[in-house]
Amino acid sequence: MKIRTWLFCLLAALALPAAAQDAYPSKPVKILVPYGPGGATDIIARILAQRLTETLGQGFIVENRPGANGNLALEAAAKAPADGYTLLIGNVSTNTINENTFASQLTIKPSRDLVGIAKLVEIPHVIIANAAFAPGTLAELVAEAKKEPGRINYSSAGLGSYPHLDMEKFQRAAGIQLTHVPYKDGAGRMVPSLLANETSVAFINLATSLPHIRSGRLRALATTAPQRLPELPNVPTMAEAGFPGIGTNAWQGLFAPAGTPTPVVARLHGAVVAALSRPEQKEGLAKQMMSVEVSKSPQEFSELVRRETQAWGEFLREARIKIE
Repeated sequence: MKIRTWLFCLLAALALPAAAQDAYPSKPVKILVPYGPGGATDIIARILAQRLTETLGQGFIVENRPGANGNLALEAAAKAPADGYTLLIGNVSTNTINENTFASQLTIKPSRDLVGIAKLVEIPHVIIANAAFAPGTLAELVAEAKKEPGRINYSSAGLGSYPHLDMEKFQRAAGIQLTHVPYKDGAGRMVPSLLANETSVAFINLATSLPHIRSGRLRALATTAPQRLPELPNVPTMAEAGFPGIGTNAWQGLFAPAGTPTPVVARLHGAVVAALSRPEQKEGLAKQMMSVEVSKSPQEFSELVRRETQAWGEFLREARIKIE
């Protein structure tokens, strides 16, 4: 009888971790956003948090943690307990570029210390100008920039962000020199700078900028999409404007600390698929210029992040771009 009791207790103890994981989440979950409110990363984080709250029955709470080009949120997420209760909405800048540009400053390595759960959406970008900026085409922008190198400025989501590096690629291809004005709070600060005529042009996502393009307060010069967009039929692509391959159709993704139990990661991935694959949700996001592109598995997403981390590293080394 004693042996049976002992065996029962042992089996029950061994089953506890699995049971605890099956019960996930049993308390509110924090989703860190590496920028201030208003940008695309914040927009998708809030939409996803609401849907996951509905799907999983616990509160998913967005916490904006801007600063240090997204590295504050990166490090906070990587150092959090690996239990699924602290997540991160990251993107190309934070989770592939920063590992290359801020290797000497980061106390963590994103590709090692964070695990990908799912790619969420992809967002086309656009070269945009404020309404007071005279050039109305990319060719006119290049011609104007060549007259007085450095006079025209551009905004970005911070040093080493893909709006910064995409503009570096464009400048090199066009043979021009612009002045960089980085904003640490992401795209949410870029738009006000353009509207206030603090900066003249920028690479920026259409989720953030399209309403201002439609209102006439900002002007689109070219998109990074492979074909002209139905929402902007009169705006050429970068390829049509003579600069093929320049510009990022950026993704946003969900991450957790490395070591998060596989069942928890799988449950989150399944919940993301269920949340974002609804026809009404996809349609709503499409209206905000976000294309739902949920990865088939956490492994597939992690492989994408690995490849892009390597590719951005190669570009930075070839271009000899260093972020101090």
